[in-house]
Formats: sequence, structure tokens, C-alpha cells
Amino acid sequence: MTTAVTDPGASTDPNAERLRDDAEATLRNLAGPDAALREDQWRAIEALVAHGRRALVVQRTGWGKSAVYFVATALLRARGRGPTVIVSPLLALMRNQIEAAGRAGIHAVTVNSANTDDWQLVYDQVRAGQVDVLLVSPERLNNPEFRDQVLPELSRTAGLLVVDEAHCISDWGHDFRPDYRRLRTLISELPEGVPVLATTATANDRVTTDVADQLGVSGQGDGALVLRGELDRDSLHLGVLALPKGADRFAWLAQHLDDLPGSGIVYTLTVSAADELAAFLRERGHAVAAYTGKTDPAERERAEDDLLANRVKALVATSALGMGFDKPDLGFVVHLGAPQSPVAYYQQIGRAGRGVERAEVLLLPGPEDRDIWAYFASLAFPAEPQVRVALSVLGDAGRPLSTAALEPRVELSRGRLEMMLKVLDTDGAVRRVKGGWEATGQPWEYDGARYTGLAKARRAEQQAMLDYIATDGCRMEFLRRQLDDPGAAPCGRCDNCTGHHHDPTIGEDVRVRAQEVLDRPGVPLAPRKQWPSGMDALDVPLKGKIKPEEAAEEGRAIGRLTDVGWGPRLRPLLRSDDLAPDAVVDAAVEVLKAWDWAERPAGVVWLPSRTRPALVESFAQRIASIGRLPLLGALADSAPPVFTDPEDDSEPEPPNSAQRLAEVYRRLSVPPELGPTGPVLLVDDVTDSGWTLTVAALLLRRAGASAVLPLTLATTN
Repeated sequence: MTTAVTDPGASTDPNAERLRDDAEATLRNLAGPDAALREDQWRAIEALVAHGRRALVVQRTGWGKSAVYFVATALLRARGRGPTVIVSPLLALMRNQIEAAGRAGIHAVTVNSANTDDWQLVYDQVRAGQVDVLLVSPERLNNPEFRDQVLPELSRTAGLLVVDEAHCISDWGHDFRPDYRRLRTLISELPEGVPVLATTATANDRVTTDVADQLGVSGQGDGALVLRGELDRDSLHLGVLALPKGADRFAWLAQHLDDLPGSGIVYTLTVSAADELAAFLRERGHAVAAYTGKTDPAERERAEDDLLANRVKALVATSALGMGFDKPDLGFVVHLGAPQSPVAYYQQIGRAGRGVERAEVLLLPGPEDRDIWAYFASLAFPAEPQVRVALSVLGDAGRPLSTAALEPRVELSRGRLEMMLKVLDTDGAVRRVKGGWEATGQPWEYDGARYTGLAKARRAEQQAMLDYIATDGCRMEFLRRQLDDPGAAPCGRCDNCTGHHHDPTIGEDVRVRAQEVLDRPGVPLAPRKQWPSGMDALDVPLKGKIKPEEAAEEGRAIGRLTDVGWGPRLRPLLRSDDLAPDAVVDAAVEVLKAWDWAERPAGVVWLPSRTRPALVESFAQRIASIGRLPLLGALADSAPPVFTDPEDDSEPEPPNSAQRLAEVYRRLSVPPELGPTGPVLLVDDVTDSGWTLTVAALLLRRAGASAVLPLTLATTN
């Protein structure tokens, strides 16, 4: 079923038949001799090429959205039009698109963060008319040099503008990218008659309306076209397998991975889970590789190639491997942990089964999923007072400020500050210039209703994901209804429709080994090497590199809060202020035994906790007693204790690096009676930004300690 807005009706172009013949021939070059245009593909191509219209195409993954813009490009270029500009969000997607374009005889090039040395050559080729398609990342649109010097020429000469993965333009969508918002300005500056195509596979009615409005393809008298198709995928066989422990989920994958067809993707919610799981599966003899946002770009490209060539059984990946990864014979997608919305889940499982008759889709949910969702929810658009502070600081500066220079003055983490500035830029309140950001002085209103609505929508999406896990109805129908697919109906293929559920059997040997791996404590804590910029603005006399004689040594944490193994045990512990339990102390002893330090600690110091004083002090006391080390005492803290509600499971505001440093620098001191000499073991509960441990090490080294060895219960990183 297709829903169209402002239906173009039958073509009045007398050359329409010849145009379609040309389109079909181009498609065969792109996709093979047996390829034929779908009716909606032709409708979109005709609207773009023959009538210079704007179109939004919402169709399932694998439907052939890229064929629409490559065929349209070939036809427009043959008619003397300028190059197509494709805004594409991921490097992996760009590589696939360039290869696909080449098959159709289309010369495609890209400018992105991975090929900076080639930019000038690419721009010269575009100006010389040697390029058919230019792919750019949305981040390029807000680069001052690109925006001011390259974009005007592209706007003047472009033959077609394509916005791929257009749901990213909407903050109602599951993968909002603020740089996409600049497209509204780009589109407004296009000459009349330049067609615009936006495509996505994952947009419900709300996202579709928002994207259409922002891109000027809403169909309100402008001759625009919106094409939506059914989202069912006949090859996908969905299932859910609820296993009680993280070790059970690791063990099940190790035992049953080879039972899954072909090669595929195992998604995790966090980088640490991907690394842990990939290592365990390799230990059990499976050919897998980890793929995350922290993986080296060259390694990521090799991993993609290995999966495409079936040299690995699976990539164990975060959402860094997502939109646009094209492997038609991908046989399965498994999720270790549930994404926080059915829409995001549908987008990821859409990688599978494009060119095979059957692909397995399996979700292994975990109790830690909600904690991870809560953390991501804490990264939403800031409250109005924080935004106003940033605007005021920029307005008073009288010169551009870099993000690093602005950070000490605004209580936001670097990531949230960058995101906020990009949104303010597209709203016209600030402008990115050489050297940083400047206020424009234009009036700006905080859209509180929208952000409140977004938070409410996120909570509803999370509940919908829980409902998907619990449903006894058709799973594909459930997902299609979440995407407002009017053709949603029982699929007859999922575990609930067929009554055939995945075998939960796990051998005791692999279960025991998985538990041993997840129980293994010890995470290295890399010491900070550099003080943040602009600390003088906060009256903190720290700048430049941290002197080796004032720095901490590499430390250790028992586990990460995001770990599948230790995370579920550490998070409840940190919500209370009980004495350190035996299991945690035993784990710390294991960490200390394995720690290859240059010199044994001569004493134990702990950091005074304002929220968990009993936990931290008892932990330090137990470690000192077991290790037969002098208990030297705690650092002094001038700030009062903070009393927290033990029933409050909400995540704290992520710390701003510079603000956190200034806070602990002013609060902490070394009491005269502490008298540290020799190496000191420094005990704390949890480390996030790392500045508390860094400042404590600075103070202890200045007070006489020859080395500082941090030991924490947990780390967030």
C-alpha cells in the first residue's frame, strides 16, 4: 500500500515513455539485467526528472531508495543538469553508495572527515563538471569554510539534492543529528526547479510530517510528493528469548551462533559489551570482530569487508554499524539488549534478509537495558537556564569562543554543549565561524513544549519496546504499527505466529565459562594527561600538560557500570550507602593481585564521598586490612554531604569536564596529619570525568606521595 500526498497523477510529458525506457536501462546497469523499476520508484524518478519536484520517500530497507536517486542522477546529467549532492550520514554508507554509483556509470566522490587531503581535488573536479555525485556528511554543512565558500556554488549548480536517512533531521526520530537541520537553509537557497529527494526507511507519521515540513516537501501547494509503502519484510523471522543473566546470554550466543544462517550482526547497547562479547566468542572458537565508535576507522573498514566477504560469522557492533550498511545476504541480526525504541530496532534489523529467503532476527533483552536507556535520556537538549547562560557568555565575549573556551562557563558536558550549539546555529541564535562560535543577537525562544513532548515520546517508546518483548501477538505487526504502517497485519513467521521459539538450552560448561569471564574484575583507568582549556576563567591555576611528577599512575576499577557482568551488581550498590559487601572486596583483592605496579603501596587513602561515605570508607578499611597496609585517612572535603533518595534510580547530570575540575580543586585538600610518603593507594567509589582522581593525585603528590594508584569500585567509561 502506498500513501501519496499531492498525487501527480498521470504524466503529461509526451516523452514519458522514452524517459521510463532510459530509467529502466540505467537501473539494469545498476542492479543487473533482470532489474525492473517498482511503480513508486518510477513515480519518484518522473517527479524529480520530468517535473523538478520535491519528494519524500518512506520505504522499507532494501526497497531500492538509492536506485531512485542514482537513476534520476543519470537521467538529469544526460540532460545537462549539474551534479547531484547527497547528504549522507555514515562513512560506511558513503562507501557503499560510491560503489553502487560506479556500477551505473556514475562518477561519485565524497568529502568527509576521513579524506581531508582530497578535499581540494574533489572541489576542483566538481567545478570542472567531472563529478556526477558529491556525497557530503551533514557535519560538512556547518563547517565555516565549506558553508561559506563551497556551499553557495553547489547550491547554484546542483542538479538534484538528496537527503539520505532523512529521519535524522527530526529530533522526534531515533537518530537525531542536529547538523541535518542546516538543510532547511540549503534548500531555501536552491534555484527554482532544482528537485529535492528525501529518503528514509524508519519514520512514523510524526517523523514523516516533521521531515516533510523541515525540507519543504510538505505538499501544501508546492507540488511535492510523499510516497509511503508497506514495511513488511517477507524474509525476516522475528523472535525474543528472555534469559535471566548476562552470563546466560553470552553462553547462548557462544553455543548457538553457528546455528544461525550465514553471517550477520550481533548488536550491543554499549562499547564495553561489544568488546566483552566479541572477546568471549573468539575464545569459544567463533570468527567475529568488534565494531564500535571507538574502533579505529581502518579496522572498521576491514571488519565491514570481512563481513561482506563472509570471512567472519558476525560483527559484534554498537549502533555505529547501522544505516546504509548493505549486505543483501546478511542472514541474521541478534540484539544483546534492547534498543530504546521499536523504530530504532526496526531500522537495525532491516540490515538482514534483503537478498535471502530467510533471515533470523532475535532479541535477547536484559534487566540492565533500562539503566542504559536512562543514561541516554540524560543527554537530551538542555534546560532553558543552561541555554541562556551559553547565549549570554557568547554575547558578552565580543569575539568567537571555541567549544573548549565556552565549556568552563557552561555547566554542560562537551557532547551536549556541541549538540546544543548546532541546534542554536540552525535556529539562527549563534553562528559557527572560524575560531569557534559567536552569538548573532537575533531573538530566540526556547521551545519548552517541544522538548517536554520529546521526553514524553521517549518514555512512550521505551514502554513500547518493553511491550514488544512481552507481547504474545505478532511481532512484525507490532513494529509496523509503531511505524504507523496502515498495512500492518500478522506476518505468520515470527515466534508468536508460528509457536516455534528459539531453543534456550545452554551447556553447563559454556555457562560456567561465561560466568567466569563476566565475573573477572579489573578495568584500567588511564590517567589524565592535560588540563582543560580556559580554566583561568574559573580562577583555577591549571593549564597545559599535567606534570609527570604531579600525575596519577594508571589506576584500576572493579568494573564498568555498562558491563554486562559487573554493571548489574555495581549499579544497585551505588544507589545506597551500605558497607562494602564481601563479593566486591574479594573482587578488589583479585584486581590488586593482578596489578603489576612498579612499587607496592605504602598506605591507603580514600576520597571522602558526599553521597556514599560508609561505602567508600568501609571499602578502604577492608582493603587496608587485607593488604596489611597503613590506613592513612581521607582527604578533606569542604563541601557538605549530599543526601540522596535511595528510591531514585535517575541518572545524574553528566559532568562538565572543566566545571567538575574546578569544583573538586576548590573542595579537596590534604590534611596535615595525613603525611603521605611512598606510593599511595587512592580509593574511591566511582569515576566518570576522572578529575576527582586527578586532583587528588596532584594534591597527594605535592604533599609527599611518590606515586598515586587510583582504585575505584566502578567507572562509567
